[in-house]
Amino acid sequence: MPFIPHTEKDTQEMLAAIGADSIEDLFDEIPAELRVDHLHGVPEAHNEMEISRLMRDRAAIDGSPLCFIGAGAYEHHIPAAVWDIATRGEYYSAYTPYQAEASQGTLQTIYEYQSMITQLTGLDVSNASLYDGASALAEAALMSVRTNRRVKTGLVLLAPGVNPVYEQVATAIAGSQGLRFERLPVDAASGNVAFTQLRDGQNPVAVVLQQPSFPGTLEDVDRLTDWAHAQDAIVIGAVNPVSLALLKPPGHWGEQGADIAIGEGQPLGVPMSSGGPYFGFMTCKQAHVRQMPGRIVGRTTDLDGNTGFALTLQAREQHIRRTKATSNICTNQGLMVTAATIYMSLLGLDGIAAVACRSHANTTRLVEGLTAIKGVERLYEGPYFHEVALKLDRPVAPLLAALAERDILGGFDLTEFAGTDALLVCATETKSAADIDAYVSALADLMS
Repeated sequence: MPFIPHTEKDTQEMLAAIGADSIEDLFDEIPAELRVDHLHGVPEAHNEMEISRLMRDRAAIDGSPLCFIGAGAYEHHIPAAVWDIATRGEYYSAYTPYQAEASQGTLQTIYEYQSMITQLTGLDVSNASLYDGASALAEAALMSVRTNRRVKTGLVLLAPGVNPVYEQVATAIAGSQGLRFERLPVDAASGNVAFTQLRDGQNPVAVVLQQPSFPGTLEDVDRLTDWAHAQDAIVIGAVNPVSLALLKPPGHWGEQGADIAIGEGQPLGVPMSSGGPYFGFMTCKQAHVRQMPGRIVGRTTDLDGNTGFALTLQAREQHIRRTKATSNICTNQGLMVTAATIYMSLLGLDGIAAVACRSHANTTRLVEGLTAIKGVERLYEGPYFHEVALKLDRPVAPLLAALAERDILGGFDLTEFAGTDALLVCATETKSAADIDAYVSALADLMS
C-alpha cells in the first residue's frame, strides 16, 4: 500500500467509537505468550522517499535478463491498457464477490471471463477461478470422485507429460482424502503415452492429460481421451490457454471430449512476478456443473426486463451448502481474472492466435539454432507448441549458471524429470531475432 491515510486523530476516533482504549486491546484474545513484542531482524522504518529508493535499488538487482524459461509460467507481452484498467479503483479493490449482492459490474466482469474461457476450452461452463493451475488439478481430481461415483478406487492416472509440480500439489491436497496419483507408461522416443503398454482394468476414477505436455510435446489427445472413457474414467485436460487459439480444445478431444479442463491462466495478461499471484481456471461439461468448486455467475433479466447478473451457484462452505460444499476455496484470484478478461477482450481470438503463432515461430528458430551446436539435440521427436526439451552432452546446471552471468535465463533444468541431462527452452512472441541469436551464440561459446 503506497499511502496510509489514517492520522493519529483518525485512529483515536475509531477506538473511541468501538469502545477500545488502544490498538493493543483489539488483540486481547491472543494469549500473551503467543504475541510477538517486536520483529527481529526488521530494520527501522524509512520515510516515503527512503523506502522508494530502497525498493528501486532492490528491483535493479534483478536486472533485465533475456528469459527463455517456460515450464508453466510464460513471459508474454501485456498491452499497457490491461493493468492501467485493472488497477483503477473500481476494479482494483472490488473484484471478489462474497455475497449475492455483489456489484453488477463485478458480476458482469466474471460473466465475461467465464464466457471467454469456455470458448477457449470448448466446454460448457466455467467457474470464477482457482488459486493456480496446480491446485486446480487437485480440485478437478476431487470433483471427479464426486462425479464418477461408480468408481471407488480413488486412482487418478496421469499422462507422462503432466507437470510434476502439479502432481506434487495435487497429492498434498487430495492425497489426504484418499486419492492416489500414478503415472501412465511413457514412450522414450516421443515422451508421450506408450499406448502399447496401457493396461485395461485399473479402474481409474480419472485420467489427466496435459496438452502441450510439461516437456513441450503434443500428446495424441483423441486416442487417450477415448481410451480413458472406455475405462469409465473422467477425463481431465490440463491446457495452456494461449495454445488453445491453435490447438484442438479439450471439449473436442476424442468422440466425447474431455469432461473437465483446467490450467494456469497466467499467460493471459498476468506478469511473471516471483511466483505469483497467478490464477487457475476450470471448465466442465454441463452434466458435471453441480460438482464444480467455486462460484458461477449467470446472466438473467429483472422484473422490468433489464439484463442483470447474479451468482447462480456458490459452492463455498460459508454459504448455504455448509457441509455439502464441494470445496473449501475461500476466495478467488479475482484481480488476476479481471486482468485476463481485459487481455482477452483486447486481443480477441485472432490476437491470441497471433501470439501463439509468433511464439511457435520463435521457438522453432531457437531450437534450430541450439541443435546446430555440437552436443545439443532434441530429447523427443514430434511436433511442439512453444517449448522444446533438449538433450545435452553435459550437466545442465553449470551451463544455466554461466548463461545467467551473461544475463540470459537459459531455460528450465529438466534433468530430474527426464532422467538425463536435459534442458527445457521456451521462446514467446516477446523474443526478437537478435535475442534468439544472442542465446544461441552464448550457449555455443560455453559448449565449445
